[in-house]
Amino acid sequence: MDKKEVRTLEVAPGEEDSRLDRWLKRRWPHLNHVQIHKLTRSGQIRVDGARVKPETRLAVGAHVRVPPLPDAPERGEREDRLSPRDTAFARSLVLYEDDEVLALNKPSGLAVQGGTKTTRHIDRLLSAWGEGVVRPRLVHRLDRDTTGVLVLGKTPVAAARLAGAFAKRRAEKTYWAIVAGQPRPSQGVIELHLAKKGVGDREMVVPAEPKDFGAEPAETDYATVSHAANRAAWMALRPHTGRTHQLRVHMKAIGHPILGDPKYANEGSVALSAGLKLQLHARRLSLPHPDGGMLVIEAPLSPEMKAGFERFGFNESEANPEPFRPRKRR
Repeated sequence: MDKKEVRTLEVAPGEEDSRLDRWLKRRWPHLNHVQIHKLTRSGQIRVDGARVKPETRLAVGAHVRVPPLPDAPERGEREDRLSPRDTAFARSLVLYEDDEVLALNKPSGLAVQGGTKTTRHIDRLLSAWGEGVVRPRLVHRLDRDTTGVLVLGKTPVAAARLAGAFAKRRAEKTYWAIVAGQPRPSQGVIELHLAKKGVGDREMVVPAEPKDFGAEPAETDYATVSHAANRAAWMALRPHTGRTHQLRVHMKAIGHPILGDPKYANEGSVALSAGLKLQLHARRLSLPHPDGGMLVIEAPLSPEMKAGFERFGFNESEANPEPFRPRKRR
């Protein structure tokens, strides 16, 4: 098809809930945000005939009107193409890869997606696997300073099935964390609604009553793996919901903040955190493989978590492969 013609493209399975601007960038990586904003603001890009904003979420089967687009600059002129160094770095993060699934070991300090002041992030590094429809797709998120397993779909169908596993709670996530103090009881379930709230000049997630505006239910299993007297404890955490900052807020709510967390801390955790970065690691992920069977992926301890383990004398050999008590069916 002549790229100078108006065309209408259908949103495919696996692309549902994608932002329009990211959906466009996947197909035409040379488009910048200014160009996309101009095309949507002027109504040249429409979804199902209606005017939309760049952040509009797309549904499967939606029809996106795309006008003639500016040509891509010559390869040598592109400023946003991935450097050989970044490509090698992205490839070095691979924990597992096949034709359908890509699993990365996300390092601390690297955001999963970009923002106004974030230009280096996982989503950009995915150019190491190609552009357009062959580009791997995110199906879940980790906080910027959380390390560990991050899974992506390498095809639209695989991404849809993986995202469905998370949505239907068929993905079993196990995090390791070091927290202030020693939780009592040593195992339990935290069921506490959470809501986003402006606190000063930043947004925080706070415990909320079920009837509060914006409150969403959040549930986390916790189990103590080991402890350093009453100073700190190595915890296994299993979220059954995927709320923003859920583990960090839940642990603070029961009086045991995760160490190295400047946002959700108390006086005790600040004192213990000197020199440590966020002690939260996505250790293990078990979920159905898009082609059948179960996929189980583990991430080795990050340098940041190793520093915490060394400080408090924890050893990986102490870990129970299944630290959580069986849950009763409801």
